[in-house]
Amino acid sequence: MTVHRHAAALWTGFGRIAGLGLASVLCLFASGCATTMTPAQVAKAVDPALRAAAISAEARHEYAAAAQDWDTLYRRSPDNKGIALSLARDLRLAGQGRRASNVMQVELVRHGDDADYMAELGKDYLTADRLGLAIKTLKKAHALAPKRWDVPSALGVCYDMRHEPVKAAAAYDQALALSPDNPQILNNFALSQALAGQLNAAIATLHRADDQPSANIQVRQNLALLMALDGDAGAAARLARADLPPAQARANIEVFRKIAKAAKAAQDGR
Repeated sequence: MTVHRHAAALWTGFGRIAGLGLASVLCLFASGCATTMTPAQVAKAVDPALRAAAISAEARHEYAAAAQDWDTLYRRSPDNKGIALSLARDLRLAGQGRRASNVMQVELVRHGDDADYMAELGKDYLTADRLGLAIKTLKKAHALAPKRWDVPSALGVCYDMRHEPVKAAAAYDQALALSPDNPQILNNFALSQALAGQLNAAIATLHRADDQPSANIQVRQNLALLMALDGDAGAAARLARADLPPAQARANIEVFRKIAKAAKAAQDGR
C-alpha cells in the first residue's frame, strides 16, 4: 500500500469513529508533534478505535461499513484469524459473498483445512448463490467440526434453495440435535416447512422458536408473515406492533391484511 493509500485508509476509519474515542486518538497524534510516531505506533493507537467502530456498525446492522473497518485491520494484521473471520462474515452479511469467499480461500491456502475458515467459506458460497460449492464446503466443515450446529443449519438452507425439502429437513434435524430449541435453526426450519407447503407445521415451529428467550425480531416478523398467509391478519398485526416502529408497523400490517385476504379467498375457493 502506498503512503497515500495508507493515509486514505486511516482517514476512512476516522470518519466512522465519531463518538467512539476519537478525541483520545487525536490526543495521541497531538503528542506526536513533539516526538515522531512510527507507522506501527500509529496503527497501534488507531486499531482499538477501528475495532470499536466495526463492532458498533455491526450492532446497527451496517455490515458494509463494518467490513470496511475490518478490511483496514486485516491489511495490517493478515495473520489475525479473528479479524479475517469478522471481515468475511460482515462482507457476507452485506451481500458480498464472492468477496467474502475470496478472503477465506486465501486463508485456507495459507493455513490448511481449518474448520472455522471452512464453515465461513461454505456460508459465503451460499450467499453468492454457488450452491454446489456451498454444499461441498459445508460438508467438509462438518467433517472437521461435527459438533457445530451452524454448519448443518446452513446446509439446510442450501437444500431449500435447491428445492430438496427432504434433505433440508434432515439437515435441520441434525442441527437441532446439536443445539435443541435453537431459535435460529427453528426459524430456518419453519421457512423450509412453509416452502414445502406445510404451513401449519411452519407456524408451530416458529411459535416454538418464539418461546425461546433468545428469539429475535426476525423470528416474530416471520411468524407474522406466516400468520397472514394462514388468513389471520389480526395475529399478524399484533406481532408487527410488538416490535416495529409505528410507521413501519402500519405499512407491514397493510401488507399482511392483503396477504390474509388473498389467503382466505384461496381457502374459500377450495
